[in-house]
Amino acid sequence: MEVTHPAGASKREIEVLVMLGSRLSNADIAGRLHISVRTVENHVSSLLRKYGVADRRALGELAVQVQAGAPVPGRLAGLPSALTTFVGRSAEREHLMETLRGARLVTVVGPGGVGKTRLAGQIAEAAGPLFPSGGAFVDLVPARGGYVAQAVAATLGVSERPQQSLEDAVIERLGEGRSLLVLDNCEHVIDVVAPFAERVLSGCPGTRILATSRERLGVPGERAVPLGPLPLESDAERLFIDRATASDPGFAADPTVVAKLCARLDGMPLAIELAAARSATLGENGLLAALDDHLRLVAGGRGADERHRSLRAVIGWSHDLLDDEEQALFRRLGAFAGAFDLDAVAAVSSAGSPRGTVADVLGRLADKSLVTVHRRGGAARWRLLQTVRAFATEQLDASDERPEIQDRHLRWAAAVATELETRLDGDEWYEEFDGVADDLRAALAAAPEGPGELPHRLARALAHLAYARRFLMESLGHYRTAAERAPAPGDAGADLYAASAVSHAVGDDGQRPFDLLLAAAQRARMAGDRGATAIALAQAVTTARRHPAGFAAEVPYERLRDLLDEAASAAGGSSDAVVAARLAEAAAWAATSDRYEADPALAEAAAAAARATGDPVLISAALDAVATADIVAGRGADVRRIMDERMTLLPAMSRHDPNAAPEIVDTYRMAHLAALGVGDLPAALSIGQRTIDDDLAGSSYYSAALLITPLVLSGRFDEALRMAGTAWEGWRRAGRPRTGTMSPPMAAVALVHGLRGDDEGYALWRSRAVEVIGELPPHSTFVTMVDARLAVHAGRVEDAAALVRLTFNGIRSWSPPYSQAVGAELAVVAGLPDAPDLLSAAERHESAWATAGTARARGRLYGDTAALTASVAGWERIGARFERACTLLLLPDRAAEGRRDLAALGVGVPAH
Repeated sequence: MEVTHPAGASKREIEVLVMLGSRLSNADIAGRLHISVRTVENHVSSLLRKYGVADRRALGELAVQVQAGAPVPGRLAGLPSALTTFVGRSAEREHLMETLRGARLVTVVGPGGVGKTRLAGQIAEAAGPLFPSGGAFVDLVPARGGYVAQAVAATLGVSERPQQSLEDAVIERLGEGRSLLVLDNCEHVIDVVAPFAERVLSGCPGTRILATSRERLGVPGERAVPLGPLPLESDAERLFIDRATASDPGFAADPTVVAKLCARLDGMPLAIELAAARSATLGENGLLAALDDHLRLVAGGRGADERHRSLRAVIGWSHDLLDDEEQALFRRLGAFAGAFDLDAVAAVSSAGSPRGTVADVLGRLADKSLVTVHRRGGAARWRLLQTVRAFATEQLDASDERPEIQDRHLRWAAAVATELETRLDGDEWYEEFDGVADDLRAALAAAPEGPGELPHRLARALAHLAYARRFLMESLGHYRTAAERAPAPGDAGADLYAASAVSHAVGDDGQRPFDLLLAAAQRARMAGDRGATAIALAQAVTTARRHPAGFAAEVPYERLRDLLDEAASAAGGSSDAVVAARLAEAAAWAATSDRYEADPALAEAAAAAARATGDPVLISAALDAVATADIVAGRGADVRRIMDERMTLLPAMSRHDPNAAPEIVDTYRMAHLAALGVGDLPAALSIGQRTIDDDLAGSSYYSAALLITPLVLSGRFDEALRMAGTAWEGWRRAGRPRTGTMSPPMAAVALVHGLRGDDEGYALWRSRAVEVIGELPPHSTFVTMVDARLAVHAGRVEDAAALVRLTFNGIRSWSPPYSQAVGAELAVVAGLPDAPDLLSAAERHESAWATAGTARARGRLYGDTAALTASVAGWERIGARFERACTLLLLPDRAAEGRRDLAALGVGVPAH
């Protein structure tokens, strides 16, 4: 029984969840699903976030519900667990719930300390039944530097993929289901939150956003709900007594004194909680006397601004009551952007302080409500509320400790980041990184300007971690920052080289990686590293030849030859196997001025040189040159064999090494095209599914596009149509990049509509197939094949001669076998005099699809029943249900079966 998961789990994640219920390891799950262990890790982390549970054991318990057919309730990932009771706000809760039903963006507006976060948490929990697809509660306090999308993505457990921004990944995850996204504490990143919220609301029609902020977001359609202090003589006093009793179970106070206290505190919840935490030591009368002096500065004022100043005065008063040891730790905690654990506090607070002493002081601050504690899975983390942190930061700035504490924070961050790098092959680093990422970013941003060992080490480690976390654009930026902070040019060269690889992973196949490689070569040359110089220059040449479509203007061939000569000169007869392999690869690509070509002999030499290194990345890259030479020669079977070998190399490539990214991405793409090229539809579908499952292989729209064409060719029309919208909208959100990759699937969707008699749908999707490449070229494309196939189906032969000529005017790609097989059949149906010659030409292709298609055309031309029977068998071998049904119609004894199969596919009987 298939279960719908309100938290938005994908079909693959459900499979992983069920296997977790069987207590299988990540390696066992990877083996059974034929995906990488890294992909399983991503799914597990995503499930933990979506379902808001602490560990694999809890996921296993959810799996039992899944297997029993019970629905798993929608959960809000990141919803904070309240450690204290919620007091009052009944009218506000009712009003907010009603507003949230009618508006898609609701912002709770009020000053710091008024209780916006607690109220938002209550609303999010109560509104759960309204949002069966779940959602996320995102604390934006640590999201300094505009890392809003990262904060949301981390809570939801999503990441970037090539050609897909992080914002698009979030929008895809939220989808069209009814979801709730809570964005808490927006005021300090409001310029980033506002456009982000607009994009989410536009792309996710079923999503509502509940925001908290000190000011409106300013987004069209926003409903702002002001939140004031707790009412006096009721909720304010109830809150004080509740918190005072928690601090001192024997607390008993004169109600009149409590009422005066709450009036002095303007009913502000945070101020009340801070004061109540002192009740055990001062008593209510002592509190009242102590507060009077600190609150005189706002005497006579009771507006929002005055209340906020009152709150700051209470924080100052609470701070003044701390002893020296407590004050010192309190202000030093202001260095942290987000939550922190005891080790972090010990590292930043003071050199040489015993861990036990730090824990004791931290506990005393928590007892006084200046620090809040959160627990997850038994581990404790602390944090300062935003208003309290602002005060702590002011105290740190006022002291002479800021440079020293900032330096300790930087050293702590660099140590944490480099230690996390050593654990990338485990399961826990993912969660730990999300927990400290904001502080790592903040430490890097606050580091002294210019080159330096610590900021460079942090930037490089943060870039590596962000890449492994699949925050790809962030990783690219950190690698470039690392190059700027590098203490030596050789380090900068290595950072820029890594940046070029990440740029490939982002989806930039041309100009940016090329420019970064040239910059890396220049830094390596400055460092006197001849090998690194040669490798970067050779890679630049290879990039320009393998990915010319990614350049705004073609790099002149003469320049590439000069770069190759420069690389060879830098190598200077080096015996380094990697240098030799990269040079050999570049030489194979640069042997001819023709784009997309590689010299066959030099390509084989490059493959031999790469095999000598034993590096799967280098071997895969060299094999692509060999395959390209085979494509030029029309050796489809050899291309397929090489791509199969490249696929076998994928498990040996590190998922955490940016330098493997270009080969991982390219291998999936080329292996898929190779399978299509030989007409192996089951293999093309399998590779397409693996691409979807691989977090580096491509964007969701790209992965969906890979599946659409073989699905249509297999006759699985409805599945293809379900994916079509995802592919089109994803391409549109990605900025409508000009790409030939998207045209065949769009044309395939047009074919389905045309076969089903939907002329409007056919025209729409055919126009989209043309739009993604700009215009139809003067040679055969998959659009040409679709036009010809519909002409055969409808018996439209008036323009057959011109269309047939176009189908045979092909270029080197995977689609000519299809176009020419259909063109030959159209020539037969139209009775063109050169049909026999065209059929003979189409039969030369090494394609199972083309073989079955030309066998049908031969059967039509010569009335050859054996050929028609062979065609049926050929379609059956590759699972082409539609084409098989059409062929059965030509066999009188099986025509009824063919008509039934076509009807099941929603297609009418063809005219011929």
